Amino acid sequence: MQKSISITAVASISPLGISQNEIWKNYLKPEHQLSSEMFLDKHTWVSKITEEAQKAITELRLSDSKYKALDDTVLYAIYASRKAINTANWRESDNFGINIGSSRGATTLFEKYHKSFLESKVSDTLSSPTTTLGNISSWVAHDLQTQGPEISHSITCSTALHSVLNGIAWINSGMCDKFLVGGSEAPLTPFTIAQMKALKIYSKSKNEYPCRALDLDKTKNTMVLGEGAAMVCLEAGYKKNALAKIIGIGYATEILKHNISISSDAKCFQKSMKMALGDVNPDEVDVVVMHAPGTLKGDASEFKAIEKVFGNTLPALTSNKWKIGHTFGASGALSLELAVLMLQYQKYIEVPFIETKNTPNKLETILVNAVGFGGNAVSILLGKN
Repeated sequence: MQKSISITAVASISPLGISQNEIWKNYLKPEHQLSSEMFLDKHTWVSKITEEAQKAITELRLSDSKYKALDDTVLYAIYASRKAINTANWRESDNFGINIGSSRGATTLFEKYHKSFLESKVSDTLSSPTTTLGNISSWVAHDLQTQGPEISHSITCSTALHSVLNGIAWINSGMCDKFLVGGSEAPLTPFTIAQMKALKIYSKSKNEYPCRALDLDKTKNTMVLGEGAAMVCLEAGYKKNALAKIIGIGYATEILKHNISISSDAKCFQKSMKMALGDVNPDEVDVVVMHAPGTLKGDASEFKAIEKVFGNTLPALTSNKWKIGHTFGASGALSLELAVLMLQYQKYIEVPFIETKNTPNKLETILVNAVGFGGNAVSILLGKN
């Protein structure tokens, strides 16, 4: 990985809240943040940002006339980015880079403008500039008044962790010594929900936990969509104020055999995890924060990959999707936030409906996984600072 990399701040807006204190308190509770809402006249499980978070986004939207036309995806990113750089004590004069991705981008606005176009046969003036994917990092850079490079991209559900890879690459190149990375997603729209239901992976469960992420005994798919954004401040070198350090990165892509599938033993994850581990003994990994979307094949294939890499001595396993749903392009950064919080508080967050056989006594090394449609896997190995 060449240079040492520190994480000096993490900030998010999600169904767990907007402050690190509130987020951690909600992680300690066994309850999920999912709710049943009406979409296309049908009750559907989703995970919405909190009421307090919604008020904060409304205030942000009204704070600048130019922000009124922006999609929630962009506003979530601006909000979380402000909090992240304030925590890291970055200034606009630092000219840090920005790489914020999204799987779907401006879904709410895109659906709104497309519906209007079908009715009127005329496109709204702002339909193009407000729905382009590059909108996210560009508006964040405008808001933070930084002059550094701005990158937006989509690599489906591994988007946020690919942002981490990009930030590290820029730092290693010597062209930047600080990078703001992350993902933002606001996918709770009728068409997006309909798309997921068409894949037959969406939860219809009436159980206490509608999303059974990491339950390898489930007999039905239980994925639930969530919304939110998470930003991570990366800096060259190991800093005294670091929350954690990145000690390994890995990535891999599988050859597509189906539009959405990966191999039964997730060869992409096997490769990305081995690459992230490098010379680190697998026994030194205390926890793996799994991608685990709550689907039959997704959960099982990733678990098999972990068995292949770690052998008989598996680390503790966890996921946050049973609690906040699958936030698509933001999910990897929210998983990274969970890992950083566990390292900070030295407490393992388990999945309440799964029997944990190997609760770790210490937390020094945590591996975070993410994968997108077709097997674009990323693994990030974190160490306690």
